[in-house]
Order: sequence, then structure tokens, then C-alpha cells
Amino acid sequence: MNVVRASVMGYCMGVRRAVALALKAAASSPKVCTLGHLIHNPQALESLREQGVYALEWEGGIPRSLKDTALVIRAHGIRPDLERRLARQGALLVDATCPNVKRSQLKAKSLAERGYQVFLAGEKRHGEIIGIQGYAPACFTVETCDEAAAAARGLCAAAAPPGKSALIGQTTLSPEAYHAIAESIRQVIPDLAVIDTICKATRERQAALRALCRGVDAVVVAGGRESANTRGLLACAGGKPAWLVETEADIPAEIARFRTVGLSAGASTPDAVIDEIERALQSR
Repeated sequence: MNVVRASVMGYCMGVRRAVALALKAAASSPKVCTLGHLIHNPQALESLREQGVYALEWEGGIPRSLKDTALVIRAHGIRPDLERRLARQGALLVDATCPNVKRSQLKAKSLAERGYQVFLAGEKRHGEIIGIQGYAPACFTVETCDEAAAAARGLCAAAAPPGKSALIGQTTLSPEAYHAIAESIRQVIPDLAVIDTICKATRERQAALRALCRGVDAVVVAGGRESANTRGLLACAGGKPAWLVETEADIPAEIARFRTVGLSAGASTPDAVIDEIERALQSR
């Protein structure tokens, strides 16, 4: 089997920065925890545990006292009220929020303070979205075009004219999905301000996979099933058979039917995992 790798692979800047900050904290602090999983990849999490970085379960698993605990805020960021609470509980906060996510948080805050009705496009249960909501508590969070249109109609029904409105998106959304949601709202609110919050690295990774798909028969995306950006890559396969694979054990038997297979990977997939999956594919 011929395996062709996408031109953009490995950790993105935000994930690489978060891992580096967590390991730096582990080198100088006796107790280091992350709020939730720092990375949506089982192998990377195990490696962090081996180096003294442990994950706390989200909110319900936070001890009452965090004195002398270095607590790493993952790249997704958190709500500002939760950040204040953790500081009161004695945590030594290490802010590993991705700079792109931080910009979205501050933009949402600024828009809300200036009187805009904020629409937030993304997965409602995703950590990044939950964090941004904390900066604009009255925002409308929408996952689909239908939800976006319904929210816009509801706003217009409650206030005519509805006033200023703006859209912010999860940084890992595909540009196509974000544009479609924006257009759904604009059908109801034509003067909607659309803020470009899609991460450049996400755009490049998705574009690299689309280009790869033009010359392969099938696609394997290496990464964790809990990773939103990894799952999003599957939608960029252009109709080619595609599988999300966490380890070589997940490679489906039917992939042997294909002569040329493309290999891409999510932003939180370690290079060692990518290499392992590539070797396994080449041996088919």
C-alpha cells in the first residue's frame, strides 16, 4: 500500500504551547494538574501522566483546596468566573489558553459590552465554546444553520429592529460550516457583523487534506475521537472513504482494498502516533 501524508501534520501551535507550559510547570512544582484533558489524545495524556501532569475531571472533580497546586488551563480556555474561583481556592494558575481562543474570548466580551447581540457558532458542549460563553453570557450558541436561523428569528420577534448583532465561531470550525451559519443568520439579520475567528492552522490543515484527497483512494485521519478538530477533518475527505484512527489497532481491515491511502492527523496527535499508524498502513 502506498501511503501519502498531508502537508500539514503534528501538533498545532496552541497544543504545542499548552504541552510545553504543563511540562515546564511539572519541572518546578510538586503537584501539577490540568483542568480537564489537556489534549484529546489518549497516548499524549499517558505521556503527560508519566511526567507528573495529571488531569482533573471537569469542575466536579476539583478539590475544595488547591493550595500549592499548579493548575494548567488548557488551550480551550475557561470561563472568567471559574478562573476567579480557582484562584480563590489557592491554585497557582498556568494559563495555556490558545492565543487564538483568547482573542475570541476578549472579542466576545468587547462586543457584549458594546451592546451587540452575540451569536456563537460551535459545539455547545465543547470546552472552547463554554469558555467563550462566560465572556458574553447572553449570547446565542448555535450548532447548525437551522438553529442559527431560529435564534435570529426569535431575536427579531422579541425586538424589532433587533439592534446590533455579531457572529463569532469556534476556532476549529470549517470555513464552509461557519460561512453557512453566517448566511443563515444574514437571511434574517442582513447587517450581521461576522468576525473571522477560524484558526489559520485549522484552515491550513483542512486545505492540506482536501488537496491530498485529489490523489488518493481513501483517507485515514489519525487522532483522538474526542478531538473536535480531528473529527472535523473527516468532513474534508471529499466523499472518499475515510476513517478516524486513534492507534494502529483501529485501522479497518477493508483498507487493504485501496492502492493509495492518504494520511492526515488532528492538531493534538503526537508525531509518534502518526508515525506508528503510517508504518502499520505501509505493511498492509
